[in-house]
Amino acid sequence: MQSIGEAFHLALSLVLSGEADLYEIVGLSLRVSLSATVLACAIGLPIGALIAVSRFRGRGLVLIVMNALMGLPPVVVGLLVYLHLSRSGPLGFLGLLYTPGAMVFAQTILIVPIVAALSRQVLEDLHAEYAEQFRSLCLSRWQSITTLLWDGRYALLTVGLAGFGRAVAEVGAVIIVGGNIDHLTRVMTTAIALETSKGDLPLALALGIILLVLALGVNAGVQALRMTAARQAHV
Repeated sequence: MQSIGEAFHLALSLVLSGEADLYEIVGLSLRVSLSATVLACAIGLPIGALIAVSRFRGRGLVLIVMNALMGLPPVVVGLLVYLHLSRSGPLGFLGLLYTPGAMVFAQTILIVPIVAALSRQVLEDLHAEYAEQFRSLCLSRWQSITTLLWDGRYALLTVGLAGFGRAVAEVGAVIIVGGNIDHLTRVMTTAIALETSKGDLPLALALGIILLVLALGVNAGVQALRMTAARQAHV
């Protein structure tokens, strides 16, 4: 049994040495999470923008559902995606189960409500400021949406980073649909769970260090974008 100090020392050695298996796992994690974030933004941002500028009966209920979906249990999402992608499921013909594509699918479902709900709040606040100008210019709903998306681009980038942070830290859904297969679907979070259960603390800690650095990087990026947006607002 290694001491904590020895495990940390070996973990840092793995990180600094550029160990191939370690960075293969990191690379797959980034590809899956970035792909899911892009897809989630492509779906969630228009939904959030449309709800932000629209007023309709039942809107309050829609907002409640959107906010509730932000807390979707990952294992439930993973189970539902598994059932759809399995051979007997409606999407079984795609052959995505236990592939990175299935992991992207699951992460996208988890992130879309987050992106839609957060972007709705950002764009609704902007719309409240610009609504009178939009009416005076006789802009259509879609023209208003594209204008808001562009004007709120810095704030929306922070929404995207929040979605990415949620995706890269996900374990429950991806392990169900991906299977944690070595050199195919093993990402940082699933590898940490596996290596910890095996007692291989150095590799688990090395991945944990990289995951922590990524989380700090995302938070730093969010803060930098907020400062940029604030400076732009005062120009």
